[in-house]
Amino acid sequence: MTPGKRKVAVVGVALSDCGRVDDATPYTLHAQAARRALADAGLDRARVDGFASAGLGTLPPAEVAEYLGLRPAWVDSTAVGGSTWEVMAAHAADAIAAGHARAVLLVYGSTARADIKAGRRTGDLSFGARGPLQFEVPYGHTLIAKYAMAARRHMHQYGTTLEQLASVAVQARANAALNPEAMFRAPITVDDVLSGPMIADPFTKLHCCLRSDGGAAVLLVAEEYVRDCRTAPVWILGTGEHVSHTTMSEWADFTVSPAAVSGRLAFERAGVRPDEIDVAEVYDAFTYMTLVTLEDLGFCAKGEGGAFVDAGKGRLLVGGELPVNTDGGGLSAQHPGMRGLFLLVEAVRQLRGEADGHQVRLADGEPPRLAVASGTGGWFCSSGTVVLGR
Repeated sequence: MTPGKRKVAVVGVALSDCGRVDDATPYTLHAQAARRALADAGLDRARVDGFASAGLGTLPPAEVAEYLGLRPAWVDSTAVGGSTWEVMAAHAADAIAAGHARAVLLVYGSTARADIKAGRRTGDLSFGARGPLQFEVPYGHTLIAKYAMAARRHMHQYGTTLEQLASVAVQARANAALNPEAMFRAPITVDDVLSGPMIADPFTKLHCCLRSDGGAAVLLVAEEYVRDCRTAPVWILGTGEHVSHTTMSEWADFTVSPAAVSGRLAFERAGVRPDEIDVAEVYDAFTYMTLVTLEDLGFCAKGEGGAFVDAGKGRLLVGGELPVNTDGGGLSAQHPGMRGLFLLVEAVRQLRGEADGHQVRLADGEPPRLAVASGTGGWFCSSGTVVLGR
């Protein structure tokens, strides 16, 4: 954000019911999360004058806003996959800083698990065969195959091992075991990950995110609204966004994600360094995403991600050197299709000291002071990064 403009804070966060929610619709999950976030903030719905939503309805976000009883003067429907919500948060923060809105509600809801269970395939899971993608889809180049190919390149180029990739899943599950809201909490080992059914070489089942139902909401407000809210503010310190590619042939380097740009921008604008961050929430549809995003955000050098995430070091655990995906992430907590908003919810809960059962504590016993949330969209097609602080 531009120095001298009004500051922006997150004052309300919430999840809807998550996991197995067979009797809900995406709209009801949106509404449930929105009501809970407003109640968390203690702010009346009538004061919300900005709204952001994507991925639902013919006219998003107008349909969802109408369903929630909102008539916003500022809207955003940016859709760049899993990073959508970090990008929307950046847009909302800029809009508030510029005076175009004072309270912006970001909402998401999906019944991805229930739809598949009921045989309802909403949307094209191959992300369509129009435009440039038509040249890849006929060869069976699915989303997971694209991630698997990128992981194999990192393994070839830097010597990253299957055990190191599996370590990401093991530590995510250990964090989930502490989180009463996580969908999968039973401990797993590296051997469990390696011996599971193969999905797309080198990814076995436990290298891949779960599929759940669920929604989330985040309320951002101008600094003058903070005094009217019941929660302690978590400030948006810096944001960054970047788009890389859609066609794999146009991706310059399979070992570098767009977080390398969005992260650099967010840290520069926040005026903080990666080594000052206390907790990181990163998109983890697959184990390789966590590893390469941590590299690209600057937590370790390029090619050193394998050693950095090794389970023997325990760095990613709630009590580790750099707690990552403290709720269990998309690998173990919940993943209803686009998980970027859940990253922001968890980061804020950690900074407020409200992460029940899986709260990170600094050496002085206080909650974290700085957090980063970094979402990834498509197959490393887009990235949004947000630095937050209390």
